[in-house]
Amino acid sequence: MPPTRRPLARAAALGLIALASAVAAQDVSPERAQQLVRMVRQDCGSCHGMRLSGGLGPAITREALADKPLDSMAATIYNGRPGTPMPGWRTMLSEADARWIAERLAQGFPDEQKVRP
Repeated sequence: MPPTRRPLARAAALGLIALASAVAAQDVSPERAQQLVRMVRQDCGSCHGMRLSGGLGPAITREALADKPLDSMAATIYNGRPGTPMPGWRTMLSEADARWIAERLAQGFPDEQKVRP
């Protein structure tokens, strides 16, 4: 490929990756979103604090996660962190669920009332 087209091809590939990630995150229904918020608030909150500002586990607030890549956050949610108390949630979540949670954590996690269908 000529050098002048490489940046365009790279930009197109990055655009497709971003689009695929956005589509995967939108696969969560309103009902599932409500379940996921409840799960994060209750199950994750038991270690990360009920306000997600830290406890046994570190804070998972928007500010605490500001420099963390979404893919890394989703992978941690889905697979856990070996050698730490952080379990993988793959038996209860799909990869799209984990990505949805990571995106919401990065934005500032909502309350249950804000995601009701």
